[in-house]
Amino acid sequence: MHPSTLVLRRSARSLSGPAFVRWGLIGAAVLLLGVFLIVPLVAVFTFAFQKGWESYVAALTHPTALAAMRLTLLAAVIAVPFNLVFGLAASWLIARFQFRGRSLLMTLIDLPFSVSPVIAGLIFVLLFGRQGWLGPWLLDHDVRVIFAVPGIVLATVFVTFPFVAREVLPVMEAQGSDEEEAALTLGASGWRTFLTVTLPKVKWGVLYGVILCNARAMGEFGAVSVVSGHVRGVTTTLPLHAEILYNEYDLAGAFAVASLLTLLALVTLVVKKFVEWRSQPS
Repeated sequence: MHPSTLVLRRSARSLSGPAFVRWGLIGAAVLLLGVFLIVPLVAVFTFAFQKGWESYVAALTHPTALAAMRLTLLAAVIAVPFNLVFGLAASWLIARFQFRGRSLLMTLIDLPFSVSPVIAGLIFVLLFGRQGWLGPWLLDHDVRVIFAVPGIVLATVFVTFPFVAREVLPVMEAQGSDEEEAALTLGASGWRTFLTVTLPKVKWGVLYGVILCNARAMGEFGAVSVVSGHVRGVTTTLPLHAEILYNEYDLAGAFAVASLLTLLALVTLVVKKFVEWRSQPS
């Protein structure tokens, strides 16, 4: 055997360590995974079906549950396209141009990651509440934002703000602008260049960002809880509806709604992994 091969094998053994260390680390990882992931998942579905299938279906088809589903979908349907458009525009602007305020724009995009969702909800209350800065004007014009659907949509848009931009921006910077400059040199308009050159190159980053944005929009609790007012059947999303049922000791109903959100999370994870697999260069 070649001496270099022996050296490589000895190096690999020294880096991997003794067998009992490897198996101990693997066992600890599996144990933590089971305690913090598998057991909660099993518990959610166990409690959801503890009163049988009919009770499970009844909890999900109750009028207040259906209203919570509609509001959750409405908030996501508004927040995701808004953040998609903003994320694409901001990523293109930051990746392709140097301008004053560029660093500030990048910081503002990351702001929802550093601010607690509850604090974000309180900020909206201070802005649009009855005693807030804009509260008197809104009251005079009979416009309700806080404790109404617009407040929930605003909170959802805020907490999902960075997802598309933060997924698309690194892809745009990595791809460079050579092909776009070539298209412009050949006479293509800016809009056509964006649609036929820029967008296809970043499509997997866009899809990845949209998936994460949608998952966060449907599962958001903190900011939405502050601005919703918990008006049952009117301003309660699915996470808030699950909390209300749990506080009323309706464990089967609460976990039935939680199981729906859990299924959404699992589907999101599967789609996310599929997008990652498809985006890998062949």
